This record gives sequence, C-alpha cells and structure tokens, in this order.
Amino acid sequence: MPKRLIISMTICWTLFAQNTPTTRSPDPWQSLRFLIGTWQARTQGGTADATATGTYTFRLELRDHVLARHAASTGCQGPTDFDCDHGDIFYAYPDLSGQGLKAIYFDNEGHAIHYAVTSSLPDSVVFLSDPSLPGPQFRLKYELREGVLYGKFQLRVPGQNDFKSYLEWSGPKK
Repeated sequence: MPKRLIISMTICWTLFAQNTPTTRSPDPWQSLRFLIGTWQARTQGGTADATATGTYTFRLELRDHVLARHAASTGCQGPTDFDCDHGDIFYAYPDLSGQGLKAIYFDNEGHAIHYAVTSSLPDSVVFLSDPSLPGPQFRLKYELREGVLYGKFQLRVPGQNDFKSYLEWSGPKK
C-alpha cells in the first residue's frame, strides 16, 4: 500500500511540475510600453499634403496578448485623393514562433499590411513590412522625445533606396 501511494504521489508531482512554469518569461511588451496611453496627434508633414488632428490610444487587450491602437479624428483637410474619413485597426502581437513581435494593420480602403517589429533604442519602435512583397514597402515609426510622441508613416517604391514620409504627426499624452 505505501508503495502505491508513493508511486501515485510521484506521478502527480511530476505532472504538476510539468505544468508549472519554472521561470517567468520576459515581458513581451517591454519595448513597446512607452506607447501605452492616449496621445494627441497633429500632422505636420509628408507627401499626403493633409492636415489632421485627433487622438489615438495604444492599450493591451485580450488578456495582454495584443497591443491595439485605436484612433479618432477630430478634424481633417486634404487633397481630394486623401481620405479624411480614414479608419484603421492596428494590432501588435508576439510571434508564435518566438521570433519577437509582429503587427498587422487594416484600413477602410482595403489595405492590409503585415509588419515585423524592431526596437533598438529605448522609447522608439519601427514597424517594417516585407520588402519582397509586390508593391511599396511600408515603415511606421514611433519615437517618444521629452513627453511628445512622434509618428511617421513612410513608403519606399520598388527601385528606390529611400523611404518617403506620407504622413507625419506628433503630440503629447492626454
């Protein structure tokens, strides 16, 4: 009888130990935490030739499995080919293969952009699309300097070396 009890306890302990993490995994959001919050935004440059104001919010959602960006425009003026009624959804998420963070963007114009995420400097992040896909390569950059978050949405047309800013904006945290 004691032998069976010891074997049963050993099996239970082994199963329990397999399901209990031995070390805490590092925070996957550490490099992007500076983005979390609601930010004011005012455009100030780019080839879009538009002026817009609004706010956008970065927040962790789905039990901290995704970092979502939600935007709201309060004013916009631009050329006729600029969509002042623009709407989009942006999510960053840990890559399931363990290769860091990825992001995806969808908008009301039918665009879908997949991004790799890099953050080599504190309070700075770059979202970069795959250059091997057809069409332009996209880059979305955020940098926090002295309490102001600066953003740039840029593109590089095939055959060109440099990215050109389509839209740039900045603003403090609300």
